[in-house]
Amino acid sequence: MAPLATMLLALPGAAQAHLVTSGLGPFYDGALHLLLSPADMLGLAAAALLAGLRGRQAARLTVVVLPIAWLFAGLIGMSLPVTIDLAWLGVLSFVVLGGLVAADARLPPIVVASLGGVYGALHGLFNGSALVAAGAGVTGLFGLVLAVLLLALLTSAAVAPLQAFWARTAVRVGGSWIVAVGMLMLGWMVQGTA
Repeated sequence: MAPLATMLLALPGAAQAHLVTSGLGPFYDGALHLLLSPADMLGLAAAALLAGLRGRQAARLTVVVLPIAWLFAGLIGMSLPVTIDLAWLGVLSFVVLGGLVAADARLPPIVVASLGGVYGALHGLFNGSALVAAGAGVTGLFGLVLAVLLLALLTSAAVAPLQAFWARTAVRVGGSWIVAVGMLMLGWMVQGTA
């Protein structure tokens, strides 16, 4: 009798391993919004790669400034009465950052962090207005900003200690690919297919 009672007590009431039936929730929906936005992801990667190439101080400053700018601009975007749809500006912003990575631009850390802040503010504004249009709230924005912070931190931390010529060249090639994708996206926009 005791083994049967123990077995019945061990049975779960309901098990949902992947949240398929319950939805991800607003926090994770915000993070997923970032991961499903190519322009946001490519620009974030370019900003973090540039910060990493410029060294630890630039990486640290950028990792602080970028998500804070994204958050505050996102809050402003959520309060706007209209949705901001300037896709070309979003693409152009990551093309510029990717170009700076590809060129291995020798910029001071404060300039790198400022560029990250401008990028974060621009895309935070876009994302804030898009999240409101999608019915998401501030919790979704917090999820998105946390994802921005983590991705920027991990990417810049992986690049900052690189000293070998081949490794830094590989990062620069990544920047050139970001530029190439951006140019392709801009071409599609001009043709009206994006």
